[in-house]
Amino acid sequence: MQALFPRTNAALLAAAMLMAGTAMARPTPTLTRAPFGTTPDGQPVERFTLDNAHGMRVQVLTYGGTLSAIEAPDRTGHVDDVVLGFPTLAGYTVDSAQGGLFFGATVGRVANRITRGTFVLDGQRYHIPPTEGTTALHGGRRGFDKQVWTVEGTELAADSASVTLKLVSPDGQEGFPGTLTTHVTFALNTRNELSLHYRATTDRPTVVNLTNHSYFNLGGEGSGTVENHVLQINAAAYTPTDAKALPLGTIAPVAGTALDFRTPQRIGARLRDSMPQMLHAHGYDQNWVLNPARPDAPVSGTPASGAPVTGAPVLAARLSDPASGRVMDVLTTQPGLQAYTANSLDGAYAGPSGRTYRQGDAIALETQHYPDSPNHPDFPSITLRPGQTYDETTIYRLGVEPVSASAP
Repeated sequence: MQALFPRTNAALLAAAMLMAGTAMARPTPTLTRAPFGTTPDGQPVERFTLDNAHGMRVQVLTYGGTLSAIEAPDRTGHVDDVVLGFPTLAGYTVDSAQGGLFFGATVGRVANRITRGTFVLDGQRYHIPPTEGTTALHGGRRGFDKQVWTVEGTELAADSASVTLKLVSPDGQEGFPGTLTTHVTFALNTRNELSLHYRATTDRPTVVNLTNHSYFNLGGEGSGTVENHVLQINAAAYTPTDAKALPLGTIAPVAGTALDFRTPQRIGARLRDSMPQMLHAHGYDQNWVLNPARPDAPVSGTPASGAPVTGAPVLAARLSDPASGRVMDVLTTQPGLQAYTANSLDGAYAGPSGRTYRQGDAIALETQHYPDSPNHPDFPSITLRPGQTYDETTIYRLGVEPVSASAP
């Protein structure tokens, strides 16, 4: 699978030289914690900073299980924050929450959309509060992104630093059945890999689909459009949607469409394509059927039933920025990838740089199960039962490439 996203020897050498230079200045990982304000209802929030030996730094908030910053060096060693965020807690509790933007948040109990906010499980119908017209998006009105998680533990080792957050969602919260106990471990290692390990258990049959909603801009937060970023996705198919972004229940080929990223493509090349899927979403906001998870998936008609990939994460996508030289590989155990070009950002919010965020200023790469899975029995199941453990991992691996390596 690695051959799908080849990395040149020159790129590896550049990355090694960069890492060697910064390692002498910062030889060991560090982990620090500090207060990060108080929510409107009086709950204290903490920020954890994970720092490795190679110029990479990650910040995690207990509010929403949020990745508030991911700092990484470019090909010259200059460090920038490569995710959009806010300098204060109010940006997350007020601006992001009211705008339905989910900046960097852990999204659940069910990420993505549920048609009409309703589904049937074991013969019983459940109702989730709608948040997007008649659709329930990202877990209802008070999903996991709008709650303060507890700190379950931290770990500092020779080659990594990590923090584990915990959230208990009671039976009936936002209409979902069962008390769900969720743990997410954020770990940064010396290979510039940020891993997110999700685990969850329940006391009643329920549905679970967790993801992280970071908005990436490898040129740096506040640097403008990502249209010149280059994207490659390991997927030959996607799940078509209607005009309300709700899946039709079928799988279609990406070949010959603006959604074909099987080879590296500049994001802006077909961003304004007249394909109905693009018109409905005002850009990219689709779910790709990842090849490793569904090797037998059909490319038309109704999908055969299948299970998500298990075991070690596999390479799902690569994002690169020719200007800075930064490259990010996305590896996951999940069967789907929702790529979203921040189509709803309208300049109403500004980040730590003081610059406003506008449409196309970032791309979210949300590893997850397919949208509206509870209403499509032929999609990989997101049902979790007592005695089972939801166990998924996503890795963001940062590096650099030489000047010409990012060109499609």
